[in-house]
Amino acid sequence: MTTRNKIFTLPKALAARRKAIGAGRKTVFTNGCFDLIHAGHVALLENARSLGDLLIVGLNSDASVRRLKGPSRPLNGLMDRARVLAAFAAVDIVVPFARDTPYELIKALRPDILVKGADYSHVKIVGREFAGKTVRVSLVKGRSTTGLIRKMRKKNS
Repeated sequence: MTTRNKIFTLPKALAARRKAIGAGRKTVFTNGCFDLIHAGHVALLENARSLGDLLIVGLNSDASVRRLKGPSRPLNGLMDRARVLAAFAAVDIVVPFARDTPYELIKALRPDILVKGADYSHVKIVGREFAGKTVRVSLVKGRSTTGLIRKMRKKNS
């Protein structure tokens, strides 16, 4: 399987979700920008995957990353970010989305488990009402894309 085969449209992801339901498999969903992959991302993806049988990752579009993170982001374009995510064994499906939140994606997929980092309070987790269960996973201390960018800029100045 190539990484491109793991990048789905919403209709294709819905078909995979229905197939998982039919097979009695648990679907887990998480999302993010995943601009510069670091150990915190890896831990989140591995933790999310350990909770079920099928991990779907919602990936913010370039335009939504710019709106959320500022005009200098993303550093890597959507398809590059999608292919890197798809290369992880823990990730089964990557679904890009254009809005600032994955609300519509979660509403459509209705995952068994919705996973976010512990930096999100339960009430601020978008789409939680459409998931069977919401799980917050611990962050890896000192690991963030913003921190990496700051560190790189400091070294280059």
